[in-house]
Amino acid sequence: MAITLTENAAKQIRKQLAKRGKGLALRIGVKKVGCSGFAYTFDYADEVRAGDQMFESYNANVVVDAGSLSYLNGSRIDFVREGLNESFKFENPNVDNTCGCGESFSLKEPAGA
Repeated sequence: MAITLTENAAKQIRKQLAKRGKGLALRIGVKKVGCSGFAYTFDYADEVRAGDQMFESYNANVVVDAGSLSYLNGSRIDFVREGLNESFKFENPNVDNTCGCGESFSLKEPAGA
């Protein structure tokens, strides 16, 4: 299982942690919500908890809890600027469809289901 960062995403994570003055990583996950079923969550990670897995790219870390890992496995995270908006963007091979507002997504059926 793996999650990777682009150089832009890693730079933004390092910048946010430095601005905050503490932190080990960006914590990412998924939660049930929205019109399509799931949404990404973001927080700071000051520690690695039991069941967490940490991934490193370009000298920046992301932490994922065991419950979210199967939904995020194989994802590549980028940080993009579009006009006045800045955000982390996921290239997630597990996503089947996203809603019109772009805030939530549905997952592909597992093989053999």
